[in-house]
Amino acid sequence: MPAAGGIGPGNGKEYPGNLTPFVTITCIVAAMGGLIFGYDIGISGGVTTMTPFLQKFFREVWEKKEANKSTNQYCQYDSQTLTMFTSSLYLAALLASLVASTVIRKLGRRLSMLFGGLLFFAGALINGFAKAVWMLIVGRLLLGFGIGFANQSVPLYLSEMAPYKYRGALNIGFQLSITVGILIANVLNYFFAKIKGGWGWRLSLGGAMVPALIITVGSLVLPDTPNSMIERGRTEEARAKLKKIRGEDDVDEEFRDLVSASDASKLVEHPWRNLLQRKYRPHLTMAILIPSFNN
Repeated sequence: MPAAGGIGPGNGKEYPGNLTPFVTITCIVAAMGGLIFGYDIGISGGVTTMTPFLQKFFREVWEKKEANKSTNQYCQYDSQTLTMFTSSLYLAALLASLVASTVIRKLGRRLSMLFGGLLFFAGALINGFAKAVWMLIVGRLLLGFGIGFANQSVPLYLSEMAPYKYRGALNIGFQLSITVGILIANVLNYFFAKIKGGWGWRLSLGGAMVPALIITVGSLVLPDTPNSMIERGRTEEARAKLKKIRGEDDVDEEFRDLVSASDASKLVEHPWRNLLQRKYRPHLTMAILIPSFNN
């Protein structure tokens, strides 16, 4: 599990560190992962109510709506194909999350963010130019794979880059960007639905390419975190990077603790099996139920 030696030991120490422009920019770029997630959550609901979109891809659903507008919307939208379109993103994200932890640990947080950005971009591009239902589903699957990588790497990246006293504020930026993405998606759906010619849905689905491009380009220039470098044996490079990120020369104590945390995480055997132990069951239960009720 990537987070085991990632953020550092919870020993209550206050390490020196400043909120440098370098850290601020990296956190803003990384938070684009949350924006894309929120955008994808909000955009599908609005697009599936656009008449031109339904007429082109889900004509049976549109005919049900037109035949009896007094019918409950659940009955109108009773379509396995339409359900596959919306749910394929979440299924792909679930599968990708099982692989993402290994990629994050072996290749680093930054490269995992790059994978997520590229998958986001490809999925949005396919959806924006979709000609058939299968293209919509393939696009959503790619978006889901991107979410699986980004939702694990971005929060971890933000936590490891942020100085100790600003860590909570910056890490919550990921959650904030999710809600901002949902808001943007709904506002854009409202205006795009009014475009004459009935092609506004293409802009809605393809709009995710913009934040995807930001996180893709950003991940190419952003540094990897010192924690990730230590995990992969690049300790001296990690020390130099930690000084630059914190804007301080006195980072010895934090660096030693990061090395200790990394060493301790490597001693953990069978982390997935450990989650099923009795003492961790309440934590595991809440970790599953909270997101389930949130969605």
